Amino acid sequence: MSLVKFKRRRPFGSLMKSDFFDMDDFFDNRFWGDDFIRGRFWNGKTIAPAMNIKETEDDFEIELAAPGFAKKDFNVTLENGCLNISAEKTVSEEEKEENYTRREFSYDAFERSLQLPESVKEEAVKAKYNDGILSFKLAKKEESKKQKPKVIEVA
Repeated sequence: MSLVKFKRRRPFGSLMKSDFFDMDDFFDNRFWGDDFIRGRFWNGKTIAPAMNIKETEDDFEIELAAPGFAKKDFNVTLENGCLNISAEKTVSEEEKEENYTRREFSYDAFERSLQLPESVKEEAVKAKYNDGILSFKLAKKEESKKQKPKVIEVA
């Protein structure tokens, strides 16, 4: 038995013989992969901010990294068990001098939606924004919390 190196058929034959260039991989990853969907291919920014979710015995804690926004930029709604978070910010600056006018502007926006488990008390959801982190505390319903096992003595 002998080992033979596998060669993938290339769409343009021997045009690109280098093992370092794979036409299929090039188009799959750069144009239609995650980077394209998230928007990094076009502007270097992700559309959805990073998020941490932690479950404790009494609640769920969610942290969303959204630096550069103000509290007034956020729109948070809870509808049919779905937590919808969106933010939008527009900044513009204009400087007029005798010989020129300089205008700069930027626009940042994102949306995230989370389907909450049935164990969350919807009326007890709390949100806080501090130092670029949007934090949520989602309290659990009493019946969904883990009960300590009851010890039964054997007679």
